[in-house]
Amino acid sequence: MGEVRIKVLLKNYVSVGTAKRGYIDEKDIESSELDMVVDTGAVMILLPQDEVEKLGLEPSTKVVVTYADERKEERWVAKGVEVAIGNRSMVTDCIIGPPLCEPLLGQLVLEELDLIVDATRKTIGPRPESPNLPLLKLK
Repeated sequence: MGEVRIKVLLKNYVSVGTAKRGYIDEKDIESSELDMVVDTGAVMILLPQDEVEKLGLEPSTKVVVTYADERKEERWVAKGVEVAIGNRSMVTDCIIGPPLCEPLLGQLVLEELDLIVDATRKTIGPRPESPNLPLLKLK
């Protein structure tokens, strides 16, 4: 079946709020469009350090990550990245990876945006039960 890749628009959410309040122009919002691997085995987003810097995000805390080969490593987490896929968006944290590493889109984004992976077509999209807005459980 192969890997699923998707174009994702990323923005610095602090800058988004600053623009909404009129303190900066919308064109000054740090943003990036990345081709990301959809990794249903990953929990969070992984972004290369150079992209995190381009977005103006700051490291805030550390976590221990486990790689596919079972290696463990401490990595920094940056807060406040807005993730937009199609007409759905959310604000989340990201793990800061080494410069130029492969950006990964993890399970938290898929769940909150209510998107499913179609491995056969190599795409992601809204669940049939929620074509217009995410449908989230609160129980």
